[in-house]
Amino acid sequence: MTRAQSISTSGTEDERTQVLGRRIWRVIPYIKPYWGRALTGILSNGMARFSDLLPFVFIGFAVDYYSGNMASGAFGSMRTWLDENLFPLISDNLAIGYGALIFFGFASLAVWQGISEYCWQTLGYKVQHDIRMDATQSLIRMEASYYDLRQTGVLMSVLSADVNQLEDVISDSSTSIIRIIVTFLTAGAILTLMSWELAAVLFGPLILIFPMVYFFSTRVQRKYRKQRESTGGISAVLENVISGISVVQAYNAQEWESDRVSQESEDYRDQAIGASKDRNRFIPGIYLVAGLAFGMLVSVGGWLMENDRITAGGFVTFLLIMTRMTMPLFIFGMLVNQLQRGEAAARRVFDMVDLEPTIFDNPGASALDNPIESVQFEDVHFTYPETETPVLNGISFDVDAGGFLGIMGHTGAGKSTILKLLLRYYEPNRGVIRINGINIQDLTLESVRNHLGFVSQDPFLFYGTIRDNVVYARDASDSELQTALDLAGATEFVSELTETVDTMVGDRGVKLSGGQRARISLARALLKKPSLLILDEASSALDAETEKQIQANLLETGGTRTTIAVAHRLSTIRNADEILSMVDGAILERGTHDILVANNGVYSSQWAIQTGALEEE
Repeated sequence: MTRAQSISTSGTEDERTQVLGRRIWRVIPYIKPYWGRALTGILSNGMARFSDLLPFVFIGFAVDYYSGNMASGAFGSMRTWLDENLFPLISDNLAIGYGALIFFGFASLAVWQGISEYCWQTLGYKVQHDIRMDATQSLIRMEASYYDLRQTGVLMSVLSADVNQLEDVISDSSTSIIRIIVTFLTAGAILTLMSWELAAVLFGPLILIFPMVYFFSTRVQRKYRKQRESTGGISAVLENVISGISVVQAYNAQEWESDRVSQESEDYRDQAIGASKDRNRFIPGIYLVAGLAFGMLVSVGGWLMENDRITAGGFVTFLLIMTRMTMPLFIFGMLVNQLQRGEAAARRVFDMVDLEPTIFDNPGASALDNPIESVQFEDVHFTYPETETPVLNGISFDVDAGGFLGIMGHTGAGKSTILKLLLRYYEPNRGVIRINGINIQDLTLESVRNHLGFVSQDPFLFYGTIRDNVVYARDASDSELQTALDLAGATEFVSELTETVDTMVGDRGVKLSGGQRARISLARALLKKPSLLILDEASSALDAETEKQIQANLLETGGTRTTIAVAHRLSTIRNADEILSMVDGAILERGTHDILVANNGVYSSQWAIQTGALEEE
């Protein structure tokens, strides 16, 4: 496994030489499972383009018929065959026959175009779903530390806007590519059969489009990529503002936050304007090339008619098909534009799909089938990535089944880091963590976490009901739900709510108080019936009476459940079998509450402060 990658913010390829992009072709493997739908879309789109050109051929035949001219060459033979074989089946009147054929051409176009649109649109939605799920699963597999320095809005922008951009490429760009290819090939064959001189006049200037495409695509891709990144920046800032609106208003920071959004939006605006500037140099160039080709065509076509090298009907057909080719030319301009946008989105999306976690199951890792009966830290050292200051320095302790370990210390002492290592959000730099005597790295992540119950100092509730949050990711009966609420001291306040357990908690649980969120989070952990309960400042938002009630509940029902609790409030861990007093990543004192109080050390000093026994200096 390689080190986790971040969402790409700078390309490793030489962006100055890229034309239509390289990452965007990675959507092809996602199309393969739906090859039948894709093949139907290709064939029906081709038939639609052929049907689109047929009426113009029949119009030319009709003009020649009405003017009394007979077309020569392949088209003359075709008209003769229609006059003698097909029209008698339709009508004795050739005028009605030509009208019926023209109507048939447009009717056929309607049918084939409808089939093509349905196939490509549904294919785009299916591939969009598959890509989004792959990207989401990659994110879910990443260790929690991956998110420490990343903004939620940026990741959300990739999963929504960038993935949607790829869907547009599949459903729109694919049909445009087929339309351009089929229209040019079919029209080129028809026009060459009609008059190779006019065909040469028409297609000759179109060669000029290729250097224009190269110039456009090599300049605009960088700007589109930066534009996509700016979109993520705007989403990130807005997500922060909306989530923290109460803080924004409390500090009268509305103008400051508005300036932050304005700065990100201005960056997006400038990148978009730059891309638009290049795009609007390219599109007018297409018009100029088309105008040159069509102007020459009309002049040469008139000379050919005067010299009986082409009939009036043939020239009319040529002009009509020529106008039909105008749209693919401009579609080509928009196609390159869309592909460049898609390439910028593909870079970010597939960088996310390719994420590889740095914490994973080692080869041969075994499942932890039995409950956790012991936890051991042996000389554990740890320093957070991208920092130089060690957070843990030689931490060692043991906890046996049914034991209660308390950990205290000042902010930054390393208390919560111990829990993060136990949860395997990070790996120790040195030392060993053992569960039931087995190195935790030799056990599968899933099996270890199945035996853990975790309550963080900032309890997170998902949007939904209280029931949804307590029974999160598992099935539970009403009686099990009620038992968990009782143990967490949440039954009283839940029963007073209008919808009781079916009350909506709002985004992140904003409709509940901090203490209520803490109790719901504790109930969620207890519903698992974990053999190891990990509490990280879990009672910091609780009043003393509620905390005392919950402690009594946990002690009465603990049995063989092991508990490791981090706390600033020492009353939370007063009844622990052993308390670790930490300073600057090291264990300074250890023992029971009574022993530590008698030692007159750091713990004793903190206990005196919290109980009001410390005399004023």
